[in-house]
Amino acid sequence: MVVLDWAEHKSGNVSQVATIPREAFVGITENHIGFQPGDRIELRDLLYAALVQSDNIAAYTLAHYVGSQLQSSVPVPAGSKFTSADTFVSQMNALAKQLKMERTRFVNPHGIDDKVRPMPFSTAEDMARLTRYAMNKAGFRFYVSQKERQISFDRGGHKLAYLVRNTNELLGRDGIDGVKTGQTARAGECLILSANRESEIVKEGQMTSVFPRHLIVVLLGSTNRFPEGNQLVRVGWQLYDQWAAAGRQVDPQKVL
Repeated sequence: MVVLDWAEHKSGNVSQVATIPREAFVGITENHIGFQPGDRIELRDLLYAALVQSDNIAAYTLAHYVGSQLQSSVPVPAGSKFTSADTFVSQMNALAKQLKMERTRFVNPHGIDDKVRPMPFSTAEDMARLTRYAMNKAGFRFYVSQKERQISFDRGGHKLAYLVRNTNELLGRDGIDGVKTGQTARAGECLILSANRESEIVKEGQMTSVFPRHLIVVLLGSTNRFPEGNQLVRVGWQLYDQWAAAGRQVDPQKVL
């Protein structure tokens, strides 16, 4: 969302080309796409790699590129060890604060927590806040709804292509249109799902009300995320239907 917000507000566009830095490979254990330092790739394709296939090298490269753009408008003191990725992470934490994600700390662009100090952390509630914000943006919704997408990048004048596939196995089932998987040894299997049903139209006399029906499920620390996530979506709709049938009363204490 920091990348997409930057592109929207700073007249940036996602067809700009970034170079994958060496730092993007630090602490990375998987490189399914086969990126190498020096590869040149559009921000759009980096977003597909990061959001569809959960690629950590792509996530870091986005942070490195956009962070350097942000640094140019906010000068860093000479001799500072504050990298462009650090600048980007500070924006991630600023967005978290804006969204009242009070139990969240980001320390890097991809969430890797092995041999990292201080430790990153968050909660299901905070991730739901972030998901609500992100899914209100058409661009983000489009990226995370893609089951697969061909991306391309340049290596020494040669164009290479790769088909990224969505890591969310539930995408497209039961109205599920996103959102994202994640996994580390400490965090376990994590999954955030968005599901939609057709809006409900309620007529009362001369009045007609339209109620959009959206559901967000956040699952952290799972050992079997897709069956559990699927079950939670079904439970969520049952609770939604009960709430709607009871008159859609809202408890201020339970509102994010």
